[in-house]
Amino acid sequence: MDFKYTIIDSDATSNLQLQHHLEEYGDFFCIGHAKNREDGMNFILKHNPDLVFINLTGSVDGYFHMVSELHQYMKKLPILIAISKNKQHAYEAIKNNFFDYWLTPYNEFDIRKSLLRLQKQMPEEKSSQTLCLKSYNDFRYLDTDEILYLKADNNATDFIMKDGSIITAFKTLKTFEERLPKNFIRVHQSYILNTEYVSGINYGKSVCALKSSKQQLPFSKSYRDNVDGLKKALSKNTISALN
Repeated sequence: MDFKYTIIDSDATSNLQLQHHLEEYGDFFCIGHAKNREDGMNFILKHNPDLVFINLTGSVDGYFHMVSELHQYMKKLPILIAISKNKQHAYEAIKNNFFDYWLTPYNEFDIRKSLLRLQKQMPEEKSSQTLCLKSYNDFRYLDTDEILYLKADNNATDFIMKDGSIITAFKTLKTFEERLPKNFIRVHQSYILNTEYVSGINYGKSVCALKSSKQQLPFSKSYRDNVDGLKKALSKNTISALN
């Protein structure tokens, strides 16, 4: 299972150190970071990461309050790992359902044990899922593996399928963004794509190329973090020829 994570930390050096420690774990991909509680909460609600690292330094009560507030807006909170210079707030972190509590400077062995424990307890993802589209008494079932991408069409959504067919559902793109498997990501106000069919990313032209197709889907600046996370995921098992 792949984990999309974000870091809430006002210390840029600490932020980079943590990303460096996580780089060797191929299943963990950084999709962005925030410097304070307000930006962090906004990022979590917007991008719904699987895992959030929170450096408690400087605003302990504020971050614990943020976690409590997140329960008002999310059905399921991301996995939370606290970071601190000492063990002073470890008990409070446990009471607030944090998965773990890491001390700085980081200990490689402790990080390894924590992440392996996290990977072990997560269920295996199904390779394929079925999406039900309902319109009055009509029910249409789509294999998500067969979907290339979704395109917004006013208050409707077009599903562009692998075989070239187009299926329309009379619901907004936002509705499906929250229900699709994790291999589907929003890259534009009008597009959600199946990352399994992405063959290339062109940052100069701001487009994603699709396999077995001449189509290129645009991505916008507001969804750049999602595209950056996709790039890292695609590079995980790739032999690089870059200098």
